[in-house]
Formats: sequence, C-alpha cells, structure tokens
Amino acid sequence: MLTAAAFTTDIVARFKYYKALGDQTFAQLSESELKWTPHAEGNSIAIIVQHLYGNMMSRFTNFLTEDGEKPWRNRDAEFEPMDISKQDLIDFWETGWSHVFAAISSLTNDNLLTPVFIRGEQLSAYHAVLRQLAHYSYHVGQIVLLGKMIRQQDWHNLSIPKKGSDAFNAGMKAGHIKGGGAKR
Repeated sequence: MLTAAAFTTDIVARFKYYKALGDQTFAQLSESELKWTPHAEGNSIAIIVQHLYGNMMSRFTNFLTEDGEKPWRNRDAEFEPMDISKQDLIDFWETGWSHVFAAISSLTNDNLLTPVFIRGEQLSAYHAVLRQLAHYSYHVGQIVLLGKMIRQQDWHNLSIPKKGSDAFNAGMKAGHIKGGGAKR
C-alpha cells in the first residue's frame, strides 16, 4: 500500500530534481539572457518562470480545500514581459517552489486520495500532484533548452554529455558516481 510518507518523499525528490535543473540554468545566464526569446511568439525563461510562479501559487494555495485555479490568478498576464531583475525571477522561483513543498508536506494517509479540483475537474490529491509534476517538468525542459540555445558552446551540461554514456555508466558501476544526481 502506498503511504503518504512514501509518496511525498518520492515526489519531493522528483520536484527537487527539476528545480535543480532550473537553478543550474539560471546560474549560467545573465539578466538579459533570461529575457531572450527565440521569436516574437516565443516565451523567454523569465516568462516561463512568471507562469510557473503563478501556477504554483494558484494550485498549491489551500490545495485540499479550494479549486486550484484561483479567481485572483491572472494567467494571461503571466505571459507578458515584466520589467523585473534576475533576483526578482529567482525570488519568484524560490517562493513558488516553497509553496509547492509546503503543500505536499501536508499530505497524510487520510487526505492523499481526497478529491481536489483544478478548473472544476475533480482529481485525487495524489493525481493533482502528479499532474503538476508533469506540468513543471515540461516547463523546466523548456528553460533548459532555452539556456542551451542562448549559451551554445559555453553551456555547462546538466546531463550526460554527448558521447559520454560509456564513461558515465562505467563510473556508476565502479561506484564513483552515486545515482547520477542531475545526470540522466
């Protein structure tokens, strides 16, 4: 039987992995690079962070008792450029993740299967958290891809480098690399 403690341990580890990918991307980029867009209809990393922040705050405020799409959220505004600093974006990022982790830590065996709603759609708390994991990993992948596009040959790889699988696997087998960390 899945317990809330086992689920929260596993899901927090997955969320922390994706948060770390974002953290490592931000560390490589300047403020102006965070605001770069690949084309007129594209989103910058800054805009993706704004969206994630709005989503995290909406979905995980009163997670078990209110619809995850709050009336105070203005999703469309999340996709408009804001004149904010790199530190402001990092603060959004950190605040959003803190909100996620706090809500997940409140899950118990008694409420893991509690019905919750997102835009009127009923899900169990368990499934709502999995839904958010998929959503956040999707956007973190975009953040990493944009970072790679911006930095090009100056990008510090967050995964196993091309043609590096054999060396990585050998390091895992020899015990020099533990669990791969952010390397996949």
